Amino acid sequence: MRALHTAASGMAAQELNVQVISNNIANLRTTAFKKQRVAFQDLIYDHVRRVGAQASDQGTILPVGVDIGGGVKTVGTPRLMTQGTLSQTGNDLDIAIRGEGFFKIQMPDGSFTYTRDGSFQMDAQGRIVNAQGNPVQPTITIPQNSSGLAINAQGQVTVTLPGSTTPVNIGQIGLTRFINKAGLQPIGDNLFTDTPASGAPQDGIANTDGLGDMQQSNLEQANVEAVSEISDLIAAQRAYEMNAKVISAADQMLQSTSGMFR
Repeated sequence: MRALHTAASGMAAQELNVQVISNNIANLRTTAFKKQRVAFQDLIYDHVRRVGAQASDQGTILPVGVDIGGGVKTVGTPRLMTQGTLSQTGNDLDIAIRGEGFFKIQMPDGSFTYTRDGSFQMDAQGRIVNAQGNPVQPTITIPQNSSGLAINAQGQVTVTLPGSTTPVNIGQIGLTRFINKAGLQPIGDNLFTDTPASGAPQDGIANTDGLGDMQQSNLEQANVEAVSEISDLIAAQRAYEMNAKVISAADQMLQSTSGMFR
């Protein structure tokens, strides 16, 4: 019976929807996390009577047709790259991006990944690195025994060297943007890689040419809204239950049909 397969596709779709919502809620406190949503489309139709077909020898046309749908399919889980709120941390190496752009991170194999997570640290060599110890690009090394670390809105890093009172510029953290941010591939650890869908990375300087600025001692929070996610979760649960009801009703109809032959 067609209704069983149609309702089953609806249950599978809502199960995936709940998985996406649960991941959003799980990352409610993940720095710079960008939430996802599920995009659905209806499946191919069985055209029993095509609309616009000739209905009689006199040339009359069917004003409506008979089209039986096959259910629903998931076509994507796009990531919403909207700005998250900024939260002060008091840590000199915490940097939030306010506006467009990603930090560029060099991986151990020499490739590059991109992130909005600016919770940086300093490694044993004095380099500014992410939580996994991979250096931020361009690589910046903080001199030993320096003080007064400051990072301005354009990403320029200055320190005060021992025996001096004048800040010295030791480098500039860059930003990278993409034509289609939603086309980036998430790989975990708050990192993304570029894909043909995202377009080529475009390196630049913060606070110029449409790129956002940097806010030292701040971190960007996840753009997940708890109330909205709970509301979506309830809606997905009810949709799942309704599809289950359809399967139950179709099963009862099949039982009634089979009972007629006894």
